[in-house]
Amino acid sequence: MSRPAPLLALVVPCCNEEAALPGTMDALADVLAACKAQGLIQEGSYALYVDDGSTDRTWELLEQRHAADPFCRAVKFAANAGHQNAVWAGMLTARQGGADCIISLDADLQDDIAAIPEMLGQYAQGCEIVYGVRHDRSTDTPFKRRTAQMFYAFMRWLRIPLIPDHADYRLVSRPVLEVLDGIREQGLFLRGLFPTLGFKSGKVCYERRSRSAGQSKYPLRKMLSFAWQGITACSAAPLRLSGLMSFLLMLLAMGYSGVALFKYAQGETIPGWTSLMLVVLFLGSVQLLCLALLGEYLAKIFGEVKNRPRYIVEKILSRPDENCESPPREH
Repeated sequence: MSRPAPLLALVVPCCNEEAALPGTMDALADVLAACKAQGLIQEGSYALYVDDGSTDRTWELLEQRHAADPFCRAVKFAANAGHQNAVWAGMLTARQGGADCIISLDADLQDDIAAIPEMLGQYAQGCEIVYGVRHDRSTDTPFKRRTAQMFYAFMRWLRIPLIPDHADYRLVSRPVLEVLDGIREQGLFLRGLFPTLGFKSGKVCYERRSRSAGQSKYPLRKMLSFAWQGITACSAAPLRLSGLMSFLLMLLAMGYSGVALFKYAQGETIPGWTSLMLVVLFLGSVQLLCLALLGEYLAKIFGEVKNRPRYIVEKILSRPDENCESPPREH
């Protein structure tokens, strides 16, 4: 038995998307109208834009659109809080607004919105999470394609249940949103979080498009930082690997010491300066690496203990007949 048509909220994080936003708002309005006409969603479905501390005219454009289109809603952060927090805020705000499900997607529309009806079809058949998965990575540069493959391979090796070639284009139903409201961790990595929740899920494949306007908000530095955040947020394996590395090197050092003592007992002279320096430097570098890993996890604990809000909502544009409060402070 299929579900009735849901009240859908399209969650769109925005950070300095002045160039792309007008076309995005038109395209999402069209897809909402088409889905309503097909009976896939309820009449009150809407698009919810989350302004993640933009410094350009992004919020001004959203205010203008909201004045003309009551189904365009928006949330404005007081300061930049990051893409993952923007998606999170959109999901919880949509839950408070009564949405039956949300679909998160980026403002550049590289995620093909033609896949939205298929996502809704899987939701109607009982899926609580529907992942948008790229057919291939042919639009990426060879460097980005190769590094992405290495990242997913490493995550599989760490046994982290990640969906390959899935970013943040996904449908999430209200039961999942209710569960998310109780998650308090500060270092969000949504791609690694959702597969661990255990709800019935599905996949929809799509072709990723080139950005129509504006610039990418994820240069190499941010991509590497995001990948490292995902590894350390989802697994303690790097700590265990550092311990194993230290143990193996301790055995190697003990073996080398045994050889040195044997040679000393035989009365042989061993030129020791070069080998001693190599061993000291090698062991010292490994120890520093292990300390760095410990420091990374201690920094995460420090962030969790402070328990600061993930973001601060400055303004909300909602429908006049709604009483949409700001998400709770602890989020």
